[in-house]
Amino acid sequence: MSRVVELAPEVVDEVRDWLARTPGDLTPHRVAEGLRAAGRPVGDATVLTVYELLRRDVVGAGPLEPLLRLPGVTDVLVNGPDQVFLDRGHGLERADVRFPDDGSVRRLAQRLAAAAGRRLDDAAPYVDLRLADGTRFHAVLAPLARPGTAISLRVPSRRSFTLDDLVAAGALSHAGAALVRAVVTARLAFLVSGGTGTGKTTLLATLLGLAGPDERLVVVEDASELRPDHPHVVGLEARPPNIEGAGAVDLRALVRQALRMRPDRLVLGEVRGGEVVDLLAALNTGHEGGCGTLHANSALDVPARVEALALAAGLGREAVHSQLASGVDAVLHLERGRDGRRRLAQIALPVRQGDGLVRMELGATFQPSGGLVEGPGAERLTALLERS
Repeated sequence: MSRVVELAPEVVDEVRDWLARTPGDLTPHRVAEGLRAAGRPVGDATVLTVYELLRRDVVGAGPLEPLLRLPGVTDVLVNGPDQVFLDRGHGLERADVRFPDDGSVRRLAQRLAAAAGRRLDDAAPYVDLRLADGTRFHAVLAPLARPGTAISLRVPSRRSFTLDDLVAAGALSHAGAALVRAVVTARLAFLVSGGTGTGKTTLLATLLGLAGPDERLVVVEDASELRPDHPHVVGLEARPPNIEGAGAVDLRALVRQALRMRPDRLVLGEVRGGEVVDLLAALNTGHEGGCGTLHANSALDVPARVEALALAAGLGREAVHSQLASGVDAVLHLERGRDGRRRLAQIALPVRQGDGLVRMELGATFQPSGGLVEGPGAERLTALLERS
């Protein structure tokens, strides 16, 4: 087995500079030539160590690649050269990976951005995109980010989950699984709400897999993440502007296109802007079973969240609440406990009040132990589920 040697950072930098000045493939032979040109020792162990370090710089996600391939990993986060974290579904944990310096983190971020055709430099110091393998990539360069260049990688699920899988993982109780299955079967229009990393996309993909095989699902996303186990899925993905600032296609345009594609279910992967107006309009024009995800602190906060997004897009307050009350049947809210476990916490229903505004009424609350507590909206929820 080859012996890995400790090297000063400047040795690798000198070889990297030499390789940049003399075009050619990255090979151990050329690494040896670079070491000789820099006046450095050229032993087999040194050559192979430098070669491996440089290869990791130009292949995949570099030193983060092994972390991305670990079973169950959902996120890999880099806060400068000395802080790398991963999430395997039980909260963040520190990884053993380190970068030599912030320049190494910056080069990795710039290479990943360039691979997707995006610019990342001091003039454009942040980027949000999807890599070729589906990984969601976000980066902010130092000094905007402290303690150094920050990289966030969201790993797409490599498998489709079933309700039984979610029950086994503790995300759903048996009663919760029966209720969400009934929501899909009854073709209710619903939103999956929750904070960042609570499992909204995972639950939505699982529920879409329960739709009838004769249904056509048209999925609109900012970055393609939903992979439902269903035979008829058409995905539409937004496109950011290119380096010249042209060619952007936003979610609102794609929602309008989706409505012309004869969807049995219109799915908006994440509602976070003016596209909420188009989604609400669609749900009020006969598109049953439509759904999407939404960031919210609780199910009771969903009307305020929808209102804020729609008002920014130019829809009046009264119209927002009217559309929400008549277009959305239920909200499935997810939480993440102190132990890092994601779970379905609430099912709530929109109720129009005397002043025309909407409040949410709890139909069911799920205890961490798996128990179900019926809320004041339990009878209404039962009636909705039985209407099919």
